Amino acid sequence: MSVDFLLTLERIIRERVESKSETSYTYRLYREGIEKIAKKVLEEAAEVVIAALKEGKERTVSEIADLLYHLLVLMYVLGINLEDVCRELERRHRERIKQ
Repeated sequence: MSVDFLLTLERIIRERVESKSETSYTYRLYREGIEKIAKKVLEEAAEVVIAALKEGKERTVSEIADLLYHLLVLMYVLGINLEDVCRELERRHRERIKQ
């Protein structure tokens, strides 16, 4: 398992949406629209905070995984990919080095 799995997960999300399978949670979430997806991101972010403060590392890792998944679905809907996000992080890093 590696960070590269995020790229695989990004592809899996795209494939699940394109499959239009009603048995796919990803597709059903996608169909519910951006508002529902954004609410799930907010809910999962809150669960990460609660886990970090009160529930320990193992639970926090689990909640972070949920948050990352829902963020990737939101990114898909918005036409944003991991490369876009990495490019922005790199840009910010370069700016900080210049300062």
